[in-house]
Amino acid sequence: MIERYTLPEMGVFWSEQAKFARWLEVETTVALVMGQKGIIPMEDARAIAKHGAFEVASIKRIEAGVRHDVIAFLTNVSEKIGPEARWLHWGMTSSDLLDTALAVTLKKVSALLLRRMDSLLNVVKQRAFEEKETAIIGRSHGIHAEPTTFGLKLATWYAELVRGRTRLAAAAEDIRVGKLSGAVGTFANIDPEVEKTVCGRLGLKPAPVSSQIVQRDRHAAYVSAMALLGASIDKFATEIRHLQRTEVGEVEEGFGRRQKGSSAMPHKRNPITAEQMTGLARVLRANAQVALENVVLWHERDISHSSAERVILPDSTILLHYMLVRFERLVRDMVIHRERMVQNLEMTQGRIYSQRLLLELIKAGKTREEAYSWVQLLAFTAMEKKRKFSAVCRGDKGLVGLLGTRLLGDCFRLDSHLKHVDTIFQRVFSEAGGDR
Repeated sequence: MIERYTLPEMGVFWSEQAKFARWLEVETTVALVMGQKGIIPMEDARAIAKHGAFEVASIKRIEAGVRHDVIAFLTNVSEKIGPEARWLHWGMTSSDLLDTALAVTLKKVSALLLRRMDSLLNVVKQRAFEEKETAIIGRSHGIHAEPTTFGLKLATWYAELVRGRTRLAAAAEDIRVGKLSGAVGTFANIDPEVEKTVCGRLGLKPAPVSSQIVQRDRHAAYVSAMALLGASIDKFATEIRHLQRTEVGEVEEGFGRRQKGSSAMPHKRNPITAEQMTGLARVLRANAQVALENVVLWHERDISHSSAERVILPDSTILLHYMLVRFERLVRDMVIHRERMVQNLEMTQGRIYSQRLLLELIKAGKTREEAYSWVQLLAFTAMEKKRKFSAVCRGDKGLVGLLGTRLLGDCFRLDSHLKHVDTIFQRVFSEAGGDR
């Protein structure tokens, strides 16, 4: 399923063909800049740009012997260029090429991820406004607490996704750096102005200082930002999974006409997409741990990070893209069972309004301890006798005498819990980037 949804759009950035194309782009750009600055002959730089080409199969064949991917790549490209290729990779080290090309790839990948984020945000916002006034029981510890609305749940998701997008965008900007500073970052054989110009042409910023590599705290922040987004999606998906449980039945994933829920039980409609989100989020979090481990390298550089990055960077970006696509569809097609929400709101027969009664007793002169004990006794009596909480309260003459019938009745009004929904929506969708 991952290939179906992501490879045509995201996975292409991580193919061998795309990788070597980025490498050639960097090497060609370096040669042209050096030619324009008079460091190498300009006609030779033009020949490199004109004739530079590669064949993936040939590179792999050469690499099998030399056991060095960059040398194999340069050897293959040099064969296509001819004698002018002596200027190829002039003054550079392997990481100059690898890290700069990786930054170009991540820049493109990040732009796609951010577009998918915007698309998801639009869908969540639309559903939030659709369900803005749809009353639902709020739960804490899994137990009925007080009324809220399903729209407010979605508004909470929206605000968290906005924060996630902001973190991802910041990490993507932080990782948009290249380096052409040589074997230990001292520019011993290459001019800093070459680095500056090349990075500018590639849409990158030069790293202010580097060793042999761009420092991996940048990459760790990037993968961590993706893992945080995955964790948020996991949280939202887990909420849907809980709400789809038979005993709750308030929300469920869309279910296709030809879809099957179980190989054994034809009646089943399972939250499979939400469960997939939970599983894939675990992979993202594991990859973030690897990215953090990659920060620690020996001296100016070792390559313990390199092999791991070849797994976690493609996997994380492809997985996050897949999750964004699938979760957007899940939210868009989500079925809301409003009648069931009403039934569940009434399940405790009004005990969910206990806090308002507590506060009115305090306002009437009772201490908090006195008021709490009084309301708790009435609530537990209603629960044990399976009676409406309001009826039990009206049967307490002391309570009626203290508060009066009208004020007592006001304590059991649903609308008192939802009176600030508009204010919250204004705060979320105006202040948190809600005009996306």
